Amino acid sequence: MQKYELTPHTTTPDDMLTTRLDKLVDYFKQYGINWSRKNSLWPMPFATACCGIELMATGASRYDVARFGAEVMRFSPRQSDLLICAGRVVIKMMPVLQRIYQQMCEPKWVISMGACASTGGVFDTYAVIQGIDQFLPVDVYVPGCPPRPETLIEGIMAIQRIVERDGVRGSTQRGKGMGLVVQPTVQLALDLDNRTTQEAVA
Repeated sequence: MQKYELTPHTTTPDDMLTTRLDKLVDYFKQYGINWSRKNSLWPMPFATACCGIELMATGASRYDVARFGAEVMRFSPRQSDLLICAGRVVIKMMPVLQRIYQQMCEPKWVISMGACASTGGVFDTYAVIQGIDQFLPVDVYVPGCPPRPETLIEGIMAIQRIVERDGVRGSTQRGKGMGLVVQPTVQLALDLDNRTTQEAVA
């Protein structure tokens, strides 16, 4: 049997070209593919309650989620990569929701919208699932009952930050999801008591 000796590799000018090409490919992956995927999320809405109305308002002209590239609501799981679960989920719905999640394309993300989807909300009964994270890997929680469209947009932007920062990772690599919680938007209120009568009438 012939034995081969391992000799250390010597650097040549051709190796520098390969290294630069690898850096170019990594740069294109980070700032090209991730940027494209970040700005082209296709949500799959699973709305069962009042959170669905806020979800529809988010896609309407006043809030216009199309500014963030997530306006293509797909009702086919094979054409979507972002599951937005809005509203309460009962035990009989959960197998359907799991089947929808399994049919979605990789990589895929999940937003739990509202208190009912995240913790069961006020429906502390045997029939309502007390948090879909028991059965699905949730990446972003959007608090509220129901959350305002601005909060949902912040949740979608959190998914975009995940894609931009961590790159394209499948659901098996993320395990049980990222589990990020979106901070609700602050509503400013006017104090009419401290204003003069003319300003209040005007």
